[in-house]
Amino acid sequence: MLNAHLGEIAGAPLVWLIILGLTGMAVWKLIGPLRSNLRLVVQIIFFTAMTFVLVLEDIPLGQSDGLRIGDEHAAFVVFAQSLWWLHLSWAVIGFVRIYLVLEGRPREARLLQDIVVGVVYICVTLAALAFVFGAPVGTLIATSGVIAIAIGLALQNTLGDVFSGVALNLGHTYALGDWILLEDGTEGRVIASTWRSTQILTGANNIVVLPNSVLAKLKLTNVSRPDETHLLKMTVRVVPAHAPSVVEKAMLTVLASCNSIIQEPPPVVALSNLDATSLEIHLFFRVSNPMLRMKARSEVIDRFYRHCRSTGLQLAMPPSAIAIVNGIPVEEGARTPEAMLQEVIDENPIFSGLTRPEKEKLAQSGVTREFQKGDVIISRGQALPPMMIIRTGVVSMQHDEQEKWRLSSGDFFGEIGLLAGMGEAYTLQALTAVTAYEIDQESFARLIADRPAIIEEIAAMLSAYSSDISQLPLTAAKHERNASAFLKSIRTIFST
Repeated sequence: MLNAHLGEIAGAPLVWLIILGLTGMAVWKLIGPLRSNLRLVVQIIFFTAMTFVLVLEDIPLGQSDGLRIGDEHAAFVVFAQSLWWLHLSWAVIGFVRIYLVLEGRPREARLLQDIVVGVVYICVTLAALAFVFGAPVGTLIATSGVIAIAIGLALQNTLGDVFSGVALNLGHTYALGDWILLEDGTEGRVIASTWRSTQILTGANNIVVLPNSVLAKLKLTNVSRPDETHLLKMTVRVVPAHAPSVVEKAMLTVLASCNSIIQEPPPVVALSNLDATSLEIHLFFRVSNPMLRMKARSEVIDRFYRHCRSTGLQLAMPPSAIAIVNGIPVEEGARTPEAMLQEVIDENPIFSGLTRPEKEKLAQSGVTREFQKGDVIISRGQALPPMMIIRTGVVSMQHDEQEKWRLSSGDFFGEIGLLAGMGEAYTLQALTAVTAYEIDQESFARLIADRPAIIEEIAAMLSAYSSDISQLPLTAAKHERNASAFLKSIRTIFST
């Protein structure tokens, strides 16, 4: 008898409906939230299986006339129907999520999905109450409407934030990760968008939380659309001692030498204004993302100053501070090439351990070299015997025909070949006409002969400089680059 009763229960469609519903919930729970896609598939599979049993066995979705409250069979029916309605809501939510993923709409994946999920649960709950329990849904809706009005009046500000958030989401004003600029000066990257507020991570590494209703009223500029490239403008002024065309060419060289800005589309130089005391120039250039603006401005200023110093361009004084002598603006006297070389040697980190007289001797021994645009100065792997310090022009450092870095006025190369006999890690090619100062081994040999201890100072500085540039995208050659290795190489070359 017991076995027959168990067999009847095992073969009952309601039992299988309940088993499928409970198994689906257990499997859904075991999968976990990290594997959301698999969860969606499981939800849809179990709902499909439950619907198949429901239709095949002609199980009603609501209470039938033959079922009475207190009947054991009625309890099974109510429980099975409740499970089916619950899985229906999960399946509908799963289809909504699949639609958002396939349509590529991560913007709506938070706020809009929450709204849809809430609507689905409300509709399914009302339907289950009406079909399964026979509850008067119309009366419930009317009552809940009155309650909703009272709650809405009490939560006006909160609801304003919610609906403003929905409008911002549906309008695709910005997406998570976009850099935005508000009319009140706030700018940063959007890192979160919730029902009530939007969180912005600023360049100062602070999080600004703005209510959605406030954000919706502000004028907003999306810097990340159509891409994150950002145009910058910088105004400089020089003394009009050279033809404007010469100054324009020099400014283009300045921009071409910068590594923090985008070279395509090319930067633009616009001559804005000219009078007896100054030539005003606007420099337009782009950076790949807004976070690089300060770095790019600093590099352009540095390159501008160095190039003006090396080419003889003089910075114009502010209009309110121009010194006039006998009606003529005071100008700095022209400097000789030796004086310019002396300045770049004073600023060179490798020579920082030399005394003033030793630096002056190096400056006096420097020879000017000229390279035309496109000339290959040195190929990768070759040792460059003399050290080169760029006076004017731009040099490209390339690896496998791909540019890694650019050098300009005041930068130097060949120090590894001169002092350690090592080959260059990159091919060096002139991007523009280049003028450079050349310092050969004989000049260093004379310094070392006068003061042999100098090689230890140079080896230490060379090692420190080599360690610094390894952080840049021009990682150097395979040779050892510590102080002891440099010291050994220098002693070998100069036979000390």
